[in-house]
Amino acid sequence: MTDPTSSPAPTFDTKIVVILVDDLAPWQELNVTAFLTAGIATSAPGLLGEPYRDADGTAYLPMLRQPVIVLTGDAPLLARARAKAAARDDVALAIYTRDLFATMHDEANRAAVAAVPAADLDLVGIALRGPRNVVDRIAKGAVFHA
Repeated sequence: MTDPTSSPAPTFDTKIVVILVDDLAPWQELNVTAFLTAGIATSAPGLLGEPYRDADGTAYLPMLRQPVIVLTGDAPLLARARAKAAARDDVALAIYTRDLFATMHDEANRAAVAAVPAADLDLVGIALRGPRNVVDRIAKGAVFHA
């Protein structure tokens, strides 16, 4: 049997990045990251890998095929990154606003976002998927989540 850790890591043409605002509680960081990653998973066909199966034959759901990098930054950085990403056709963008912590379902989430102009969104997280160099430029200034 081949050791799966010995095979070379694949390289990807795209990059997935989540950027969180730097003032969230730990539970909020996890919640926002989960919601944003779900959005990215639906942004293009082929992003999900094959289902998993353990040695006993138990099946598990597929996950994203490529890594997700989680970064942090201040509110102005998130606003700039959102604006840059929204202006591009080659970048998938998901957002999470502070208002969504008070809503309880998808319809209320969408209504809360729809009520605010883009420039005034109180962003606590964004997720991007696009060409590696483009995503790197958009996320410039954000640091690895610690």
